[in-house]
Amino acid sequence: MNAVVTLIAGSSGTAITLISIIGAFAFGVSGGLAGVRARLDVFGVLVLAATVGLAGGILRDVLLGIRPASLSDWRIIVAVSLAGVVAFLARGPLTRWEASIEAFDAVGLALFCIIGTDVALHNLATPVTAILLGTVTAVGGGAVRDIVLNRVPGVLKEGLYAVPALVGSTIVVVGYELGQSSIVWYAFAGVACFAIRVVGMVFHVDLPVAPVPGHPEDNEEPQGPDAGTA
Repeated sequence: MNAVVTLIAGSSGTAITLISIIGAFAFGVSGGLAGVRARLDVFGVLVLAATVGLAGGILRDVLLGIRPASLSDWRIIVAVSLAGVVAFLARGPLTRWEASIEAFDAVGLALFCIIGTDVALHNLATPVTAILLGTVTAVGGGAVRDIVLNRVPGVLKEGLYAVPALVGSTIVVVGYELGQSSIVWYAFAGVACFAIRVVGMVFHVDLPVAPVPGHPEDNEEPQGPDAGTA
């Protein structure tokens, strides 16, 4: 029995590491493509890829008061560097795919909400804190990307961006509290997060926005032949 438990624990640890690497790569590609579309040079693309791939995890670890793990793991560094190279060299087909940034971002979002919550729980965070830190890990890279490119962070204006991460993180915490913190449970959390994000992307679902009098987007111009007449 002990041997089986050890084997499962080892497999889980390997899977978590793999999820971290794939998530960093996915976020790195989304950041690199954002840099390409913003007409950054190759160095700028690589820097933005690394920034997006690492920012969420670094922010989480700083809030937990631990050394940022991603900065000391060569595999994560290689993943985000390779992501930047892929984004730059394959920019033709990837930029022709209109939803490429959002697609890679959705993958990173799903994987990082799992990793962020898992790390928080294993550093003795409370359930609520773990959910919040899982969400911060997932949305942090995208927020930094948008700030660097001088845009309003999508997490503040896209309703189904932070919400999927919250759902995924909550599922991980519920499983942990039920003693079901297994890879299967984590996969369920990732799929739920990814699915909700894709629904938001495809059907343009957002949370309500408060209308502002005088704002161009909130003023509907009258239509038809009588437009502009008293």
